[in-house]
Amino acid sequence: MTENNRYEVVVVGGGAAGLSAALVLGRARRRTLVVDAGEPRNTPSAHMHGYLSRDGMSPAGFLAIGREEIARYGVELVRDRVVDADRDGEGFAAKLAGGRTVRARQLVIATGLTDELPGVPGLAERFGRDVVHCPYCHGWEVRDLPTGVLATSPLSVHQALMVTQWSKDVRFFLHEVSESELTDDDLRRLAAAGVAVVPGEVAELVVTDDRLTGVRLAGGTPSGGGTVHDLEVLYAAPRAVPHNDLLVKLGAELRETPFGSYPVIDERGLTTVPGLWAAGNASGFAEQVVNAASRGYRAGAAINGELLMADLDGSAPQGARGGV
Repeated sequence: MTENNRYEVVVVGGGAAGLSAALVLGRARRRTLVVDAGEPRNTPSAHMHGYLSRDGMSPAGFLAIGREEIARYGVELVRDRVVDADRDGEGFAAKLAGGRTVRARQLVIATGLTDELPGVPGLAERFGRDVVHCPYCHGWEVRDLPTGVLATSPLSVHQALMVTQWSKDVRFFLHEVSESELTDDDLRRLAAAGVAVVPGEVAELVVTDDRLTGVRLAGGTPSGGGTVHDLEVLYAAPRAVPHNDLLVKLGAELRETPFGSYPVIDERGLTTVPGLWAAGNASGFAEQVVNAASRGYRAGAAINGELLMADLDGSAPQGARGGV
């Protein structure tokens, strides 16, 4: 393998977590490669929120600045995809879709996840606009509007209750959830929050002049659809599908959560496989952009320390390592 394909660290994924890890490593003068497939999770959103000093910035603009910053410190970035990875001695060998194989002493998985949206006609086309999933991300922008929450599991009750902090006109469409699945506490809290519970399946979104104006329930007569409920914003929780194939291939232990399988990691992001790290949504469902960047920073700093100690221990005389 040529020297051009050998790195101290390879970061798989060029989102907030991967770029943040790479920035720390680049500034620590570590030879680092970022492999980015160019498929960020928040592409449908025009703006990101809750990131101090970056509130309202476009996700694309944020990533473009991040790529410029890592380049200042000699970090390489390639637009490609890691399709396979194996242990290679004490490090890792990663095969790229373009045919190149790169070797790293440490490997960071920051591949994120995919949001699988409910299969309601018209929903995917409006996701990130007036169909949203996170009140912390979008609640302020759609405050005080007539709002619906689409239930995809009993956990959606929590989402409906949270949304009432941003709107007092909230309807909870049970959709895939039956009333019998709601607990007495669920019903009591929904009533206390003023949330109207609407049984029945949502058949489609109603869109007028490129604006969400309501949802139509299933049912009705053969000549007409079901009841239409007027609203201007709909919360719909996607099903998270973690991109954990590489972690599984390399033997990382996973933990099952209501939102998918994620790696068991320590507080720094190290998995159960030495030298293998996870950051951002590859490490957990609830990592917003600011959290993902923090996770990446923490992993980058920890990796630099691991490499430093390994080099010192490997080069020190036997007596200096505790031998006699």
